[in-house]
Amino acid sequence: MAMEGGCLSSFIDHGTVESHRLFLARRTILEMLRDRGYAVVPADLELTLSTFRTTYGEYPELERLRISTNLVSDTSKTILVIFCGREPVKLSNVQSIFSRFGKEKLHRMIIVFQNKATSRAQECVENFPLFKVETFQITELLVNIMKHALMPKHEILQDKEKRELLEKYNVEDHLLPRLLEKDAVARYYGLGKGTVVKVTYHCEITGSHETYRCVV
Repeated sequence: MAMEGGCLSSFIDHGTVESHRLFLARRTILEMLRDRGYAVVPADLELTLSTFRTTYGEYPELERLRISTNLVSDTSKTILVIFCGREPVKLSNVQSIFSRFGKEKLHRMIIVFQNKATSRAQECVENFPLFKVETFQITELLVNIMKHALMPKHEILQDKEKRELLEKYNVEDHLLPRLLEKDAVARYYGLGKGTVVKVTYHCEITGSHETYRCVV
């Protein structure tokens, strides 16, 4: 019986919920950055929960979880990822972040909220003039949606590829099927309006087929 109990206990997470949530969210963010073309250290992606807890503790300091990296194709474009605390996000919290990091030469910023943001705080984020700022709730990052077995393959067309597609079918981009800018996939890749995405579906019965969607 002691052996059986030991086997069952191996399936129980004895660490804190907070460290587990932050581990999952940070891993998804790293995968997201990699898929967007940013430089990500493979060892960071391979970090286990136990090693994460050993490194950052059961109640990680959010400052230590901050991520800064550059696009592989253009190292002058830097993105900064910041994790907020568990308290409600007010305008003063967002203003404090921009006061501290707003003058840095950033291409983008991602802020991960652990609680709801007030409408004024969200408005401040959306209208920040110096660079693009994205926000995610930590609950959106606990699972990487792009890893789901039913998720079709998404490929972002470069400007040249987009022009060739539109010329081939003699259409304008607004006539393509739409992908909302607030769609989970568009947000995962940080896509802006006008971006065209090639979506490939795989089905055992009908085989593979492709479609193109334009972000609006």
